[in-house]
This record gives sequence, C-alpha cells and structure tokens, in this order.
Amino acid sequence: MIKLRPLMFVGTGSDVGKSIVNTGFCRILKQDGYQPVPFKAQNMSLNSFATPEGFEIGRAQAVQAEACGLPCHTDMNPVLLKPTNDKSSQVVLNGKPIGTQTAVEYFMGNNKLALFDEAKAAFHRLNKKYNPVVLEGAGSISELNLKSRDITNMRMAVEANAATYLIADIDKGGVFASVYGSIQLLDEEERKQIKGIIINKFRGDIKLFEDGKKIIEELTGKPVIGVLPYFKDIHIEEEDSVSLDKKFRTSSKEKINCAVVILPRMANFTDFNVLEHDPRVHLFYTNNPLEIETADVIIIPGSKNTISDLQELKQNGVAVSIVKAHKNGKKVIGICGGFQMMGEIISDPLQIEGNIPSIAGLGILPVKTNITNEKLTEQCSFKFKDSKQDCIGYEIHMGETVAVGNNIPLCTFPNGKTDGYFLNQNCWGSYIHGILDNKIVTQDLLSGFNLEQESDFNYQEFKEEQYDKLAGLIRENIDMDLFYSHLKEEEE
Repeated sequence: MIKLRPLMFVGTGSDVGKSIVNTGFCRILKQDGYQPVPFKAQNMSLNSFATPEGFEIGRAQAVQAEACGLPCHTDMNPVLLKPTNDKSSQVVLNGKPIGTQTAVEYFMGNNKLALFDEAKAAFHRLNKKYNPVVLEGAGSISELNLKSRDITNMRMAVEANAATYLIADIDKGGVFASVYGSIQLLDEEERKQIKGIIINKFRGDIKLFEDGKKIIEELTGKPVIGVLPYFKDIHIEEEDSVSLDKKFRTSSKEKINCAVVILPRMANFTDFNVLEHDPRVHLFYTNNPLEIETADVIIIPGSKNTISDLQELKQNGVAVSIVKAHKNGKKVIGICGGFQMMGEIISDPLQIEGNIPSIAGLGILPVKTNITNEKLTEQCSFKFKDSKQDCIGYEIHMGETVAVGNNIPLCTFPNGKTDGYFLNQNCWGSYIHGILDNKIVTQDLLSGFNLEQESDFNYQEFKEEQYDKLAGLIRENIDMDLFYSHLKEEEE
C-alpha cells in the first residue's frame, strides 16, 4: 500500500473539535486499509491512561489509538502536563513524571528544546512503523507570545512535513476572523503546510454556508475541504473537563440517579462514561449539597490534588452532604483520589501536593493514606469481590492506602495483592480507574433498586459503534478525494 504523508489537525483555538476530528480520521484510515497512529507532542489534561508497559499518556491519544485498533504507547504523547493547581503542572515525559513546574518555568525555561527533541524522536519512531501518523495540535496555532517555544503546533507540522488542516468552530462565532487571522499570523513556511480548512459544529442546513466557504477560500487561498454538522448523537470520550458543563444537572424519577461530585482538579472523569450511557442510569455532575443528599448513588472521583480538593469539599458543604447521604443508606463509592478522601486521614509528609502535611478524611472508610513520591502507573486485571470473573482496569496514583484494623479488600489481583476497601453493599472505594467499565461491577453498583434488571449494554461494543458513526459522518461531509490527494503528494 502507498505510503501516505503525515497529516495534522490544528485549531483556531481550544475546544474546536481537534481531538474528535482526529479520532474520526484515525478510524477512516483504518477502515480504508492503512495503519494509522495518533500523535500529540504535548498534551495538557487531567484525563490520562496507563499503557500496557505501565506508563502514562493523555486519554485522548489512548482513545485515538483505540479508534486505530492499536494498544496505546508513550510515543503517541511523549509530553503530558497534568495541572496540580492554577499555576503549576506535573510534567510527564515518555510516560514518567520528571517533576512539577510552574507555567512560567515550563514555558519560559530552557527545557523546551530538550522536550521538542524528545517529541521529534517519538514522531519519527512512529513514522517508520505506521502509515500515516495522524498528528494533533493544541489550542490555537497563532499564540504569538508562546509560538517560539511551542512544541505542539506548526513547529511540529513543519518538522513532520504534515498535510495540515485548520479546524474552526463556527458555533463559537467569528469564524471568518478566526480562520483568516490564524492563517495570516503564520510565517510562509508554516502557511505552506496548511492544505485545507474544516468548519466544525455547523447548525442547520450546510448548503446555506456555500457562500461562506467561497469567501474563506478567497480570503485565505486554502480550500474548505468540508463543513461538519453539530451533532449530539455520537459519543466519543472527551479530553477536557470543559465538557462537564454540558452534562445534565437535574434528577430523574424514572432512573437511578448517580451524582458524580465535581472537584476543582477532577481527574479521569471518563471513568463514568459507561454509566452515562447505561439505560438504567441518570448520571449528573454536581457540587450542590442538596443534589448530592438526594441522589441514589454518590461517586467521588479521582483528583490530581486530593488534599486541596478535599479542603474544597469541606468548605462548600459537600463533605457534610456526602457523609449524611452515607448515614442515610445511600450508595457512596470513591475511585482513586475519591477513595483516599473517604478514609480517616490523608498524610503528605513530603508535601508533594502542597504545604499541608495531613488532613482528616471523610471518615467513611476505616483506611488511612500516605502520599508518596512514587507514581504507580499500570494496567491491571482483577477479580471483583467474590466473583471468579476476570475484570480489567488501570491504576494511576501517588499514594498508599492501608486499612485501620481488619483489611476487607474490594478486588484481588492475580498475584494475590488486593485493592480498595469493601465496607458494605452500599459503600466501597478503589484505586482502579475503569472499574465501572466491567459489567459485573456496574451491575453490582446498580443492584438493590427497582430498576435493577440486568442490562445487556456492552460499553466496548458501544464505543466501536461510535467510532464508526463518527467516521461515517466525516466521510459524508468532507471532500475525501481532495483529502487523499494531499496525503499522496510527493513530500516537498
């Protein structure tokens, strides 16, 4: 099969749909017989995933790898930034944390050249093995104050000589100015990499934008290769917590109400996507104490800064509501940082998360946690409770949690080690992300209600269907002949 040149999707800004479009084209290229692979030089996200080798990458690239039919690898996302507070982030290089830096230290420091070298090396390894590499940019391509130190956008496009497509979100407004301005602010070499423009999230009859396409093409000298409609019926895992604003916030009388507690530094909220699509469940995200008390199931999610987020829960009244709901017999579970919060105390003697050496937990589970400087990152298989059925998930955490008194584990690993704590049918905690993706766990969580009938919902099959639906939507609205002609051009 012909070797295609790399391709790249960049944006006029953040949240314009780069990750989703990238995922769709990954599936299209796979459907068409190629061996695509995703790549993002630098990602900033609290949603991460463990590779089979036990390293950490951004969740978006793991999703894109799944769309390609590949196991994820650190080369797909060599640099990951995980915000620990409003000004600092943990820097993860090739899957392992190398320290925490402020935004000023990271963007203004001297390490960007070394990180770019690592990113380039990762790209070239993928480019030798796969066909083609599907790159993704970050934010806007025209942040002039950061451009000289950027390792993710047009600098990477030039290095890869990628056929690059600019994505604009028409739903935000100002699409003509954002497209024209973004391209005009590029230098000549960068502008040459732009092969086309994709207008995303168009509402209404796309035929009404024909004149708009012509105007953009005349202004920029670049073809609009397609206009993608705004859709709500295709569900691809989101990368950023900005998507949580779109999650419903009200309760339902016909379904089991599951409330996910909103944390300022919530991590891996994709743990709950399976519940969002389970027909028995009404899932919503909230930090409203009354909504939490009246929910049927309360879930405390993971956090990149457990102590700081626990402080927030105590200050806004949510901590009291969680404890009250537990005492009233509601189901309360915690995953990763949420599991730590449910215990009696969290200690941070090395002050890894901040300057607070310890904090009292919610006191729901008889466990105590010690934050450590070693991060555990691995995929895992386990048995849930007394079941003999194999389950899968992954762990990403810094900290060790031990029982105060008798240890009643929730899960057992093949090597005999255990995870979590099982208090009773209505209350447990676990470090395992993706634990709810296992049907036996979800069925157990939703038992005891009037709607406890077992669902035949298969989350993995559902995800595969969504990738195919997304690919179909893109094919219908993109000039695929023009797209492939760009990828088959001789490298200049």
